Amino acid sequence: MSNYSNDNTARRYKAHVSILGTTQLHLRNPYIIAWWSAAFPGFGHLILSKYLRGYALFIWKVVVNLYSHVNLSMVYSFQGNIDMAKEILNTRWLLMYIPVYLFGIWDSYRTTVDMNRVYLLAEREEHSFNSFALGSLEINYLDKRNPVFSVIWSLFIPGLGQLYIHRILTALFVIIWLVIFYYNLHALKAVSLLFLGKIKEATSVLKTEWLLFIPSHYGFAMYDSYINTVK
Repeated sequence: MSNYSNDNTARRYKAHVSILGTTQLHLRNPYIIAWWSAAFPGFGHLILSKYLRGYALFIWKVVVNLYSHVNLSMVYSFQGNIDMAKEILNTRWLLMYIPVYLFGIWDSYRTTVDMNRVYLLAEREEHSFNSFALGSLEINYLDKRNPVFSVIWSLFIPGLGQLYIHRILTALFVIIWLVIFYYNLHALKAVSLLFLGKIKEATSVLKTEWLLFIPSHYGFAMYDSYINTVK
């Protein structure tokens, strides 16, 4: 592998190293990518480094979910209160939620299949790509990193695993939205009450409609950092 920059002398490259991150093509299972889009629209596209589309679907998911009260309805369903789950739903927003949700799953699957084909063609060309980027704000280079560390840091704070492997755009997006989720969830206030032994107060202070965003956020951060470290 040489340190030549991508100068458009080849039709396809397997990777590109810039100060904002390392973008790479590799074979992915389209069903797994589609599953991440089902878990949270936008995540499947972020794994594929389709950032603009991923950001748009993610923000759309959060806004429409909150206004349609989907998460709150799910909480009531988990509690067995089906009537309240139906009553709380805002159908004006829900009708916008479903088609875009399905589009995210379909488009991430389709894009994965296309990108797998592009990777196979790029692998045949075997064209050199840059492995070092130096700029006024940052330095990025290819080196060997431990995927276990990526998972551990993502488990502490989602986004740190991406910073470890220099995926700056994904890291910033994940960390900023984690702060938004934690703030509206009142998570730190609940943790403080929990340390004081006030379990009921800690539970009651949580905003459950924001709580259901957290598991997918953590899961995505760990999976994305792990799989990209391995590749």
